[in-house]
Amino acid sequence: MPKLSVIVPFYNVQQYAPDTLRSLRANARSDFEFILVDDHSKDETPAILERAADQLSDVAQVRYIRHEVNGGLATARNTGLDAATGEYLTFLDGDDWLAPGYYAELVAAIEELGCDFVRTDHIQANARARSVHRVPHGRRGEVLDPRAAILPADRTTSVDYAYAWAGAYHRRLLDKGLLHFTDGLRTAEDRPWIWKLHREAESFAVVSLLGVFYRRGVAGSLTQIGDVRQLDFIRAFDQVVEETAADREADQLLPKAVRTYCAIIAHHLSDESKWEPAVAKQLRAMSAAAIKRMPQDALGDVLETMDLRRASKLRRLRRRATTAKAAA
Repeated sequence: MPKLSVIVPFYNVQQYAPDTLRSLRANARSDFEFILVDDHSKDETPAILERAADQLSDVAQVRYIRHEVNGGLATARNTGLDAATGEYLTFLDGDDWLAPGYYAELVAAIEELGCDFVRTDHIQANARARSVHRVPHGRRGEVLDPRAAILPADRTTSVDYAYAWAGAYHRRLLDKGLLHFTDGLRTAEDRPWIWKLHREAESFAVVSLLGVFYRRGVAGSLTQIGDVRQLDFIRAFDQVVEETAADREADQLLPKAVRTYCAIIAHHLSDESKWEPAVAKQLRAMSAAAIKRMPQDALGDVLETMDLRRASKLRRLRRRATTAKAAA
């Protein structure tokens, strides 16, 4: 069994894939497994990966898998999870990169702590600028209860730091069905995933380890394009709210889920200029419908405690949903 499986989806990243692959080589060990998943790229990415898989096989265990149709990031990661054989698992995106030796330190950290999963800080790279982003949890280097890290509802917590590649995960989580993503989600795929981990895993830790470079501002990235695929955040957060509502501590956890959902809706509505006009209209309609579906008691409490600008925007949506219902 490999010590670590690294799942790396790629899609149309010919400009960045060589950096990603060089950083994998700088982290390779004979007991590490690199699973390279091409999500039906239409540029030169597949040719780059084929060459890299052959070259990396000298220093690590490598699998190269190519999708016949494009399925999105969640589906590509699931393909990698299905193929992974390692004792520990982690993720890397095909346009990001790693500091040399980072994975050896990551494995040493989770082995020493003996917990289900660890979360790490990361470095955001935007052109030449670099900034450190830390896990929003103060206690470091000790094993903790993941459920206790979901709250408080009115503060940024561990479930808001959803990056799947910022950590490592014991294989027992995969065996329990906790590591797969909701198939087909094109964006926000890590939101239901991180909530499920924190609700259902037994132990986790935060470690002060830097080594993942997260590339922002990539042309063609879904975070930069206002097309219909970004609206998958609605489906992702519907899932978060639905699953949290079924939790044994729903009365405590739902306010956090609803507040986060509302904050994301308000964020997208505040930047309507990036959306295609038809998609902006669809965003408003879908957001109003989402407001209507939320647990109304929890929603009312959230709107009372949010800042005036966001609360006003969301109340207008709520009235729109009520008016549409009355007209129907």
